[in-house]
Amino acid sequence: MAPKQKQPCYVLGVGMTKFIKPRGKVDYTELGYEAGIKAMLDAQISYDDVEQGVACYCYGDSTCGQRVFYQFGMTQIPIYNVNNNCSTGSTGLAMARNMISAGAADCVLVVGFEKMMPGSLQSFFNDRESPLGTTYAMMAKTRGLSKAPGAAQMFGNAGREYMEKYGAKAEDFAEIARINHAHSVNNPYSQFQDVYTLEQILSSTKIHEPLTKLQCCPTSDGGAAAVLVSQAFLDARPHLRDQAVLVAGQCLATDAPSLFSGSAIDLVGREMTVRAATTAMAEAGITPRDVAVCELHDCFSANEMCLLDALGFAEPGKAHELVRSGGITYGPGRKVVVNPSGGLISKGHPLGATGIAQCAELVWHLRGWANNRAVPGTRCALQHNLGLGGAAVVTVYKRADGQEAKVVDSATVGKVNGQGYNPAVEARGFTAEEAKRVRSKDKTNDFALTATLPMLKAAQAKV
Repeated sequence: MAPKQKQPCYVLGVGMTKFIKPRGKVDYTELGYEAGIKAMLDAQISYDDVEQGVACYCYGDSTCGQRVFYQFGMTQIPIYNVNNNCSTGSTGLAMARNMISAGAADCVLVVGFEKMMPGSLQSFFNDRESPLGTTYAMMAKTRGLSKAPGAAQMFGNAGREYMEKYGAKAEDFAEIARINHAHSVNNPYSQFQDVYTLEQILSSTKIHEPLTKLQCCPTSDGGAAAVLVSQAFLDARPHLRDQAVLVAGQCLATDAPSLFSGSAIDLVGREMTVRAATTAMAEAGITPRDVAVCELHDCFSANEMCLLDALGFAEPGKAHELVRSGGITYGPGRKVVVNPSGGLISKGHPLGATGIAQCAELVWHLRGWANNRAVPGTRCALQHNLGLGGAAVVTVYKRADGQEAKVVDSATVGKVNGQGYNPAVEARGFTAEEAKRVRSKDKTNDFALTATLPMLKAAQAKV
């Protein structure tokens, strides 16, 4: 059947917590609450305006979403709980966009949150078949198994295959990590904001060739949220048009039969990324050359390498040449700035929040609010979020007015949003306070965690 005409859908508000180490200091209820309140404040709406809610998380009991959303109010709206591995947050965004575009709602709040365990990802249901069981079996058959974490083996093997086929070097993967770490210093929400040399990255603890520790994303606690609205909802609020960002194209794709072709690159979902990117860009009417800034799912540097050409930013097998030429960062060689937020490698990866945090970053760029990491000439931005098992979501965003983003100074942002500060360049909230306390190792500052909760309660009353 011919594709159905979709009604326009806009991201009107975004908000997120600082991503922090998983120390159990902040519960998922607080993470979701902080992110949701920030998104509604940003959209200048109240919870009474929200017609449907989508909660995104991987680690937690059923109906954690209701537990988070009931803090905003008990208005008896539908609340959906979503789990789609590492692509959970963007899956929630895709669901909300479908609701808006199909005319099922005019305002949907999507909240992603994750309270994780320290260390590598774990499985908690070991008395039944793993969703990735057949994938790991294929990996064992084609590449063997090591003692490294399973995900690191899978993506590391993909990196090895890229080296074998196309001539990439270990230094090329390390350069991707170096760039992402360098970008992180300008993102106040990033879990890590440290700059490393290429040599430091290469000499860090070996995880699974070619990956070293500084090329792997950490586990994290964090939350992120977005308010998606219809054309009618936006038209009723013309004063907000300048901050609205159009979801111009989007596709959620799952694995193809090539998953079991024997290729390590195919095993981590290359073809579903190609399908999602091709479909989303076609819907948006753009090509990869039109994308100025991209948030790409760099759970490992090897994944970013393999997917730079899957997204069309480089010719097949030429991604390492793009990296070597400075094509993925700021500067004279720039083709597209990839992960200005620092990416998962530096920013962190709280699974349910990751995709929505990517959305927030790109919204801030298209508004011109990310003034300390702005990319000149930004008219459209691309988001890529992937989960093994599998699902890949690619979304293309454009300004509602179709114009190029102009950098806005932070004082003006603070006046426009009525909050007195620019959330794109300053992280506030109790997770930010907790991160400061841990960093300073000042045990007398435990009060800071709860001291900011009244501030958020007051903010909720305001909207």
